[in-house]
Amino acid sequence: MSSLTYDLTLAGLSVGSAAALTGIGLIVTYRATGVLNFAHGAVGMVCAYVLRQCVVEWGWPLWLGATVTLVVLAPAIGVVLERFVFRPLAVLGSDPAQTLVASIGVFVLLVGGAALVWGQGARDDAPELVSEDPWGQLAVVLVLAVGVGAVIRWTRFGRELRAVVDDRQLAVLGGIDADRVAAAGWAFGAFTAGLTGALLAPYVRLDPYGLPLLVMEVVAVAVAARMRNLPVAVVVALGIGIAQSQLTRLHPAGWGGPLLQAVGANLFVVALLVAALVLPRIGTRDALPRTATARVPTPPGAWTVAVVLFLLPLGFAGSDLHTSVQVPALGVILLSLVVVTGRGGQISLGQAAYAGLGALFTALLAAGRFPVLPRLPELAALAVAVVLVAPLGLLTGWPAIGRQGLALALATFAVGVGVSRFVFAQPYATSGLTLDRPAGFDGDRAYYVLELALLAAALAATRALRRGRTGRALAAMRDHEAGASAAGVQVPSLKLLAFVSGAALAALGGGMLGMGLRAFDPSAYDPVRSLLWFAAVVVLGADSTLGALAAAALLVGLDAGARGGVAAALIGVLAVLVGRFPGGPYEALRTAAAGLRPRRGARLTPVGVRVRARLRPAEPPADRRPAPAGVTAAPQARATGRGGTDATGIPRRRAAVADAAGIPRRRAAVTDAAEPPREQAAAADGAQPPQGPPARDNDSATDGAGGNPNPAEGRVHPHTPAPAPAPAPAPTLQAHELHARYGGFQALDGVDLTVPPGQITAVVGPNGAGKSTLFHCLAGTLHPTHGQVRLGARDITRLAAHTRTRLGIARTFQQLSVFPSLTVAENVRVGAEQGRLNDPAAADRALRLLGLDGPVGTLPAADLPTGTLRRVELARALAGSPRVLLLDEPAAGLDGTEVAALARVLKALAADGTALLVVEHDLDLVADLADVVHVMTAGRIVASGPPGRVLDTRGALGSREAGP
Repeated sequence: MSSLTYDLTLAGLSVGSAAALTGIGLIVTYRATGVLNFAHGAVGMVCAYVLRQCVVEWGWPLWLGATVTLVVLAPAIGVVLERFVFRPLAVLGSDPAQTLVASIGVFVLLVGGAALVWGQGARDDAPELVSEDPWGQLAVVLVLAVGVGAVIRWTRFGRELRAVVDDRQLAVLGGIDADRVAAAGWAFGAFTAGLTGALLAPYVRLDPYGLPLLVMEVVAVAVAARMRNLPVAVVVALGIGIAQSQLTRLHPAGWGGPLLQAVGANLFVVALLVAALVLPRIGTRDALPRTATARVPTPPGAWTVAVVLFLLPLGFAGSDLHTSVQVPALGVILLSLVVVTGRGGQISLGQAAYAGLGALFTALLAAGRFPVLPRLPELAALAVAVVLVAPLGLLTGWPAIGRQGLALALATFAVGVGVSRFVFAQPYATSGLTLDRPAGFDGDRAYYVLELALLAAALAATRALRRGRTGRALAAMRDHEAGASAAGVQVPSLKLLAFVSGAALAALGGGMLGMGLRAFDPSAYDPVRSLLWFAAVVVLGADSTLGALAAAALLVGLDAGARGGVAAALIGVLAVLVGRFPGGPYEALRTAAAGLRPRRGARLTPVGVRVRARLRPAEPPADRRPAPAGVTAAPQARATGRGGTDATGIPRRRAAVADAAGIPRRRAAVTDAAEPPREQAAAADGAQPPQGPPARDNDSATDGAGGNPNPAEGRVHPHTPAPAPAPAPAPTLQAHELHARYGGFQALDGVDLTVPPGQITAVVGPNGAGKSTLFHCLAGTLHPTHGQVRLGARDITRLAAHTRTRLGIARTFQQLSVFPSLTVAENVRVGAEQGRLNDPAAADRALRLLGLDGPVGTLPAADLPTGTLRRVELARALAGSPRVLLLDEPAAGLDGTEVAALARVLKALAADGTALLVVEHDLDLVADLADVVHVMTAGRIVASGPPGRVLDTRGALGSREAGP
C-alpha cells in the first residue's frame, strides 16, 4: 500500500507541477497587465505542436527544438500579443473587459490556426522534454517560482511591476516604461505556457482543442492565489494534483459510483467551480464593453436578404442540405447570447452547456430514459427539455447577481466545463443514445422547414425581450447598471431573467442541432465551442439578431466548405480587433463609408430663414454689434440673492465658506443676455448645430446653454407643473449615527442628517470629507457599517437601491448615468415604468418640465452634450414620482443659464412638497438654493444651519474643522 501511495504521489506531483507552471504564468501576466490570459492554454498547445514538428517531423535534436520553441518562439508570441493586440487596447482607453474578449479571440485564433496547419486529429508521439520522474518537473517549478518571487521583491523591475499594477497611469507619470513592463510580463507568461504545453503533451491528447482546455481548467490555482501570491498557487496546484492522483484508487459502488469517480478524476474542475463560485471575486472593475453610441439601425432590406438566403437551402439536395440544417439550430443557440450578452450586458462563456443539456434531455425523453417521465414524441421531448433546462440557467444567473466582468466570465466558464466533464463525458449519461427527427419531418428538406418555424419563434421571443418595458430595462442594465438600479430596475431579477431565457433558447437550439445530426455528440457542445460562439456574437454585433444569424451561417458554412478551423481563425482575427470596432464590423464599415461620402453644404429650411432674419436684422443697432476682439462687454447684471462680492466677484459669504472648508473658489459662468444660444448662432451662420459626444470636463465650453440640438424644444420650462406629487405628504429621510469604513479609512464617523419634505438640504465640504459616502448610504448603493437610515417610520438601512427607488427615493449621479443606446424619451420612460407610481403620463410630464419634449425626445442619448444629458437624468428621476430626490453635483457641466433654470425647477419641486438633498461644490448655487446647509469635514458634519448663518461664520467654521 505504501508503494502505491508513493507512486500515486509522484504522479500527482507531475500533474501538479504542470498546473503550478500555468498558475505562475497567469499570475505574472495578470500582475503585469491586468489581463487574465484565456489564451494561455492555446499558446502552450501551439508551442507543443511546434516542438513536435521540429523534433519528430524535421528530425532536430531535442535540445535545439526546445531552445527554439521555448526561448525564442514562446516569448515572441507573448511580445507580439502585447504589442499588437493588448497595447492598442490600453492606448485607446478601452474598457478592461475588452481585453477579456480580445484574449478569448486570441484563444479562438490559435485553436483555429492549429487546426488548419496540423489538422484536428490527436497526436500521441510528442517528444518528452523532461523524464517521467516528477522530481525534474517539480525542480523546474520551484526554480521558476523562487526566481520570479525574487525578481518581483528585490529588483528594480519588480518595483516597477508592482507600481504598474497598483496604478499604471501614475507609474507612467513617474517615468516608468509601462509598455516595457507589460511586454516582459507577456513574454514570461508565454514562456511558462509553452513550457506547460511541452511537459503535458507526451502524457495527454495533443490536439487543437483538448490541450488548451486542459490547461484552462487549472486556472483555479491562480484564482485561489487571488492572482497575486505565487507560493499559494504552487502549493494549491501540488495539493490538488496529489489529491486527484490519490482518489484514483477509490472505486465506489452503487448508482453514485461513476459520478464520484468522475469527480476524483477531474478535481481541478471541482477546484475551478469552487474558486469561481465561492471564493471572493476578482476583477470587480471589469465589465462587458458597453454600447458607446446608439444602436446601429438595421440596413434597409437586410431582413429581406436574410429571409431569401435562409430559404435558398430548400432548393439544395444531398450533403449540402444536410449541412444547411445545422444553420438554423446554431442560429437559435447564438440568439441566446444576444439575449444574455447583447441585451443584458452579461458575459456568458457556458452557453454550450445549456445547448448540450437541451440535446441530451431531448434524447433521453425521446428514448424513455429520463427519470420519472415516460417516453415522449420527439417534438414533445424537445419542448419538455426546454422547460427542464431553463431553470438551470440559475447556475450562471445566480453568480451574475454579485459578479461582473472577469469574475462572471470565470463563473460561467466553470459551469460550462463542469457540465461537460461531469455529464457529457460520462458513459452512464450518454452511452447508446440516439436521437431521431419528429414524425413527418424525417427528410432533410422537411426538417429544415420545421427548423425555420422554430427559428422564427425564437426570433419573436428575442424581439419580445428587446422591446417594451422589459427591453428598455435590459438595455438600461446593460448601459449603466448602477443607473438602472437607481431608476428602480430590479437588476438581480432582470439578470436571472436574462440567463433563464438564454438557457431556454440555447436548449431549444441544442435539441434542434441534435435532431439534425440524428445523434447526441458531446464534442458538439465542448466548452471550447462556448468561447467560439461568444466571440462570434460579440464581433458581429452582440445586440444584433441579424449578426447572430450571420455568425451561424459563417461558422457552419466555412467549416463545411473549407478545411476545419477556418471559421475559428476568422472569428479569432475579428475578436482580436474588437477594441477597434466594439459595435461590430457593420458599424465600422458604415462609419468608414460615411467618412468617404462628399459633404454637401447645409441649407436652411423656410422656417430657418425666418428665424435667421429675426436673429440677424439687416442693420443691427450699434450697441448690439459685436465688440472688437480683445474687448469684453459688460454682462447684464444678475441678482445673486444674498450678500455682496469680493474683489474677484465671488459673493463674500460664499468666498468665506470656500476658504474655510477647503473648496476651490468657483465663479459661475454668466452668459451675456444679448448673446444668442449656440444653436441659434449656428443657425444664423447657415450651419447645423454641433452634435458631438458628451463632454466629460465639467467646465467644458461645449456644454453651453445651446447644447440642445433643438433649441425650440430644448428650453427648460420652470413654470410647467411638476410631476404629480404623491397624495400623502412626503416622509422625512433621516440618517442616524452613520459609520462607514474603506479598509482602514473612516469615511463616515457618526453622521446625523435630516432631509425634511418641502425643503432643499445641501451638503458641502472639501474632497474626501465623506459627502459621496453619505450620499451612497442614503441612496442604497452602499450600506453603512453602523447606524440607521429611515424613511419616515421605516428602516431602510439594508434595502437595495432599486427597492428604495420604488419607495420614492430617486437620485442622480455625479458622473452621468444615462443609457446611451436609448432615446431621450426612452430614458425617461424607464424611470416612469420602474418608479413608485404606475402613471402613464409621468414620463410626458417630466419631459415637458425639463424641456425635452418634441423632436429632441426621439434623439439617441449617445449623441447629446452634457448639459442636455443632465436634464435627461433629472427627468428620468422625476418621472418616477419621487418623494425624496437626491442630487449629486447636479450643476456639473452646466453653464450659468442652465444652472439658473435648474435652480428654478428644484425650487418648484420643493414647493410641491418634495424633499431634496443636494451635494454640490458650486457654493453660489448652494447659497441661492438651499434652505439648510451642512458642512462636512473628515467624515463629520461640523456646521449646520441656514445659508445666511452657516456661510457667514468663517471663524467658527475654521475652529470646528480644527477640532478632533
